[in-house]
Amino acid sequence: MVALLMIVSFLVGAGGTYGAMAWFGGDGRDVPAAAPSKATDADIQKIESLYHFIDKNYYKKVDDDKLLNGAIQGMIEALNDPFSSYMDPKSASAFTESLSSSFQGIGAEVQQVNGIVTVVSPIKGSPAEKAGLRPHDQILKVDGKSLEGKSLSEAVSMIKGKKGTVVHLVVKRPGVSHLLEFNITRDEIPLATVHSKMFDKSGKHLGYIEITSFNEKTDKEFDAALYKLEKQGIDGLIIDVRGNPGGYLDKVQNIAGRLVTSAKPIVQIEDRNGKKRPIYTDNKRKKPYPIVGLIDGGSASASEILAAALHEAGGYPLVGEKTFGKGTVQQGVTLSDKSELKLTMFKWLTPDGHWIHKKGIQPTVKVKEPDYFYAAPLVVDKGKALTFDMNNAEIANAQKMLKGAGFNPGRTDGYFDEGTVTAVKAFQKANGLSVTGKIDAPTATKLEEKLMDAVKNPKNDLQLQTALRVLLKEIKS
Repeated sequence: MVALLMIVSFLVGAGGTYGAMAWFGGDGRDVPAAAPSKATDADIQKIESLYHFIDKNYYKKVDDDKLLNGAIQGMIEALNDPFSSYMDPKSASAFTESLSSSFQGIGAEVQQVNGIVTVVSPIKGSPAEKAGLRPHDQILKVDGKSLEGKSLSEAVSMIKGKKGTVVHLVVKRPGVSHLLEFNITRDEIPLATVHSKMFDKSGKHLGYIEITSFNEKTDKEFDAALYKLEKQGIDGLIIDVRGNPGGYLDKVQNIAGRLVTSAKPIVQIEDRNGKKRPIYTDNKRKKPYPIVGLIDGGSASASEILAAALHEAGGYPLVGEKTFGKGTVQQGVTLSDKSELKLTMFKWLTPDGHWIHKKGIQPTVKVKEPDYFYAAPLVVDKGKALTFDMNNAEIANAQKMLKGAGFNPGRTDGYFDEGTVTAVKAFQKANGLSVTGKIDAPTATKLEEKLMDAVKNPKNDLQLQTALRVLLKEIKS
């Protein structure tokens, strides 16, 4: 049996990745000693005997590594925990490459839920986000091959690839009756995780910091961004962790420690025996300006730790939608053959002791984005078109897109009426397309392009605009 060599890290990421980060954590200190095993020598001997029996007697030659890896995968699967996983040496090596300053892929965080590879969140600005992948999308096929029975690491390796290559995904989206298909061009995914800007509203300088994940340099990036904003003189600050799938536990602790005081713990770590270890900051001084957090269904794990710390320890409001709901901490272990084990070993609790696992964190001000933010990609084959008097889900999506692009058809229920024909013609004329009133493949492509422009426009971001209003109100009070 393979001996354990080294504890790697505490992990609070949401799962495996294909072009995102999955293994996150601290330096491995404070790791509890292993409890005595309940497995007897006879149990171990039974496993070894079965291995040798299969190896010698199976009707065809057995791949020893495949057999051993299968046994390990079986133990992991028996836990029924989507956040615990095992990667063989080859998969672990390929994964390690994604922890550099940049990597090539589509840019999304995934986990396995009931055996199905499920999107936690696409990285902001990534090919996955631009293509329209969303949290909770279930990936069923990759390049025509089913993911049924595949491990998370196997699925990740199938989806990853070199810049410029295209991967075809078949996706089931909750609430959508038909399967969605995506052709996503892989690209270089930079791992800069902090972006900042200033908004001037009602004579006030409102700072804005977006954190897309928590990697090795995120806390330093955050410090630099916050210093720059404070030097410019901000009256308030928005922290945006929407679509943030998680990251290093110690990095989120460092960032939270800059924003809240030691009056309450930032987070509490609970072991299997119910023993809690509260983690405090040394910070004694509250910021001289109010803070507002921005959250959504793609905010998971480490970003939920930050959101909970802002709200419960800092007393700051949260704007947006309910978060993903991951309240466990994983520990990474490197084995002697360079394979990797990620095992759930702890719960994390909010400053007030709440376990948000599978529940999420509710915003204090609930706001959904406009309908067109959630429109599914259009599937319009060459030679076919969506036309007058048709009625289906594709037309409903197209109507939402038209509305978002500024050509409101007057309805979004999926019926292609005269109003929709008029809106389509106006859109086609404005974008140099053949004015037919029918949604053909070129019209669908341009419509998705214009919709993406609308989604990226801060003026259309209702959650951000609400956060700005809430922040102004906090400043005045």
